[in-house]
Amino acid sequence: MTQSIPALFLADSPGLDFLNSIATPVDVPLDWLEDGEGLLHWLKQARLVPDEVISVMRGRAIPGELDRLADQARALREWFRAFVRAHKGHPLQAVHLAELEPLNQLMKRDERYSEIVAQDHDASFVLQLMQTRRWSSPETLLLPIAEAMAQLVCAEDFTYVKACEGPTCTLLFADHTRGHARRWCSMSLCGNRAKQAAHRHRLKATQKD
Repeated sequence: MTQSIPALFLADSPGLDFLNSIATPVDVPLDWLEDGEGLLHWLKQARLVPDEVISVMRGRAIPGELDRLADQARALREWFRAFVRAHKGHPLQAVHLAELEPLNQLMKRDERYSEIVAQDHDASFVLQLMQTRRWSSPETLLLPIAEAMAQLVCAEDFTYVKACEGPTCTLLFADHTRGHARRWCSMSLCGNRAKQAAHRHRLKATQKD
């Protein structure tokens, strides 16, 4: 069942947003990838797959195929979560490459190619070289996710990959703030909860005095 609540994109990194596709924004855990339709909806919200490709895959899939794909996506998510949690807070080293072999194997399935296209530019058209991929099967929907994960590994300093300090929060984020002082997934979620808890603690302390 597709979640009616919009997915959370708070991590400042698409690869970490994928890990955050399961979360507890209020009291009940929500998994935006719980079935095939949920996976398609999340990919659309994340803007990882063109809308027309999602429509084609939805119409082409045989019964149960997309649900099985969602199973694969959840397994991929939890495998990568273990890797990120094991290494966050420290720079990645070449020795960690072996742990990423499942991700490399997935990306080897990609069928990317380049083509020259005409792009509208200031009321005229210019020729540009564009990369795209053949969406030959539903499994190819996992490839942009794999690419986002690989970008996280190669482009982010894992020293600043953090877990939210909210006591019940499971969200991860890349801290791009000045001074790398970010503590919360979002000030409107866990940040405010922490402020309210601190305020209640001060009130109790004052009442005891």
